[in-house]
Amino acid sequence: MNSMNLEIIALVVEFCGWVLVCCTLPIDYWKSASLDGNIITTAVLWSNLWKSCFTDSTGVTDCRDLSSILGQERHIQACRGLMICCVTLGFFGAIFALFGMRCTRIGGTDTTKAKIACVAGGCYIVGGLCSLSAYSLYANRITAIFFDPTYMDQKYELGSPLFIGWSGSVLCIVGGSIFCLINGKDTKSKRNIYSYTGGSSYITPNRKTQRSMREYRSQSKVFDRDAYV
Repeated sequence: MNSMNLEIIALVVEFCGWVLVCCTLPIDYWKSASLDGNIITTAVLWSNLWKSCFTDSTGVTDCRDLSSILGQERHIQACRGLMICCVTLGFFGAIFALFGMRCTRIGGTDTTKAKIACVAGGCYIVGGLCSLSAYSLYANRITAIFFDPTYMDQKYELGSPLFIGWSGSVLCIVGGSIFCLINGKDTKSKRNIYSYTGGSSYITPNRKTQRSMREYRSQSKVFDRDAYV
């Protein structure tokens, strides 16, 4: 398989991972808890990065928006920032990938296109690490509370968006790594090698050497004249 086909596969992999990560942002049930009882009193508590909701057995949902930016818990603020970084880096990574791929006619020379492609792969790698950190931080908070015997408030469990996000993050990292490995060897520009065949060098003689050369030439002429006579 040639490099162009590998580039296309890597772009599809990292773009699919980025789409999965973006889809988890508005999805509900990042964490959920069931209040078991009879058919009438059964209810579900669930939350994500933007709201906390309560759904009763009749399907009526009552939500409270987490609209405050600085008034939320620290792990929610950190997860929001990391997720926004991932979405932003993935967007710019897709643009750089279009300019740096071999199958496109934009981007300049092959060396320049390879450098742009490496930047695109780096964007996806960093974005995947950001989203992976966000999901892991959110899950760590849930599991720490769930297994804390001294915590007496409502405990939650991990929701399906976290597992989808982990999968998308891994795809972003894998696709970006392949993108960088394919184009990394082409980032170094080829140097022009000039062969030296050798040549005579000429150094301007100083005054003493010039005077000696004139004396030697004049003596040579005298010797030649005497020999001729």
